[in-house]
Amino acid sequence: MTPQQKAESLGIKFEKQTPGYLNLCARIGKQLLSSGHVSTLKGKLGDGLSTEQGYQAARDCAAKILQSVWNAHGTLDGLRVVKVLGCVNSAPAFIEQHLVINGASDLFHEVFGKETDGYHARSALGFASLPTGVAVEVEAIFEIKE
Repeated sequence: MTPQQKAESLGIKFEKQTPGYLNLCARIGKQLLSSGHVSTLKGKLGDGLSTEQGYQAARDCAAKILQSVWNAHGTLDGLRVVKVLGCVNSAPAFIEQHLVINGASDLFHEVFGKETDGYHARSALGFASLPTGVAVEVEAIFEIKE
């Protein structure tokens, strides 16, 4: 199964996006750089939100990134995930940012392969707040292999 087929089998819907204020996915040479994509879930991890809720929020961000990548490239096929940055709206004592951002990494592993094109470098960071109070924000860099 190709990455595009795998994403569709996971229920990710691909529709043309209307360009907005910022470019959600910019192409630079053989790379696609996504903007930060935010979760629908709002709140603070470790203060009302659980790690599992954060995990699902990060997965939501990754699905939104895949939609933007599809809009910029026309397919998910022929891509490799290079780098992921995950930002977690965290209470001061919350230390499970890496487990939250696993939600994004796991989706990329499922779509592109855990030990092949989905194997990526990553940072998972905690922040005192994120724009509009969202729980998670994720951005990613992809290589165009073709």
